[in-house]
Amino acid sequence: AREEERQARLADAQKAKLATQERAAKIGRAKNHFYALFGASLTPQQRGKQLEAALNALFQAYGILIQEAFHLVGESGEGIVEQIDGVIDLKGTPYFVEMKWYKDPVGTAQISQHLVRLMSRAEARGLFISASDYTEPAVHTTRDFLQHKIVALCHLQEVVFLLEQQRDLTEFLVQKVQAAQIHKNPYFKPLDARAGQT
Repeated sequence: AREEERQARLADAQKAKLATQERAAKIGRAKNHFYALFGASLTPQQRGKQLEAALNALFQAYGILIQEAFHLVGESGEGIVEQIDGVIDLKGTPYFVEMKWYKDPVGTAQISQHLVRLMSRAEARGLFISASDYTEPAVHTTRDFLQHKIVALCHLQEVVFLLEQQRDLTEFLVQKVQAAQIHKNPYFKPLDARAGQT
């Protein structure tokens, strides 16, 4: 009986080791896909699409349940009425994810489109990931919106830091969401010690 118990423990340990190795390999592949974006010669539209695919691959690699990009078609023949970059499930709550690769900082107009989309969905929250920074008015608009819905803003450089430091993506996103929810700070940077809760 003791030998059987020992063998069972060894089998469980081997299974856990294989799962860890598989997860690390998935993260490695997703990381390479993500890093390839920065050196590729792409049009802005191609880069935006590639960003969606790379970030969705990262979400999957870290075990965050997702629904990849999709669009909604109008019922009266008006064609595509809404384009969704992706939806993730974070701790049992759906987050609609907007992913943008703009040259200039994200302004109030771009943020507002995402906020309007959230208002039409009862339980959904929002996550905006941008390759460029955010203007002060955009951050201010998001902060005001927190009285209606939880929204967190993320810079793509933060994701790069996370990968370089081999941190956990889920924990990183939870910290951002908690800062928005508790401290009314939608643009908290958990990996930047200087950011504090301001």
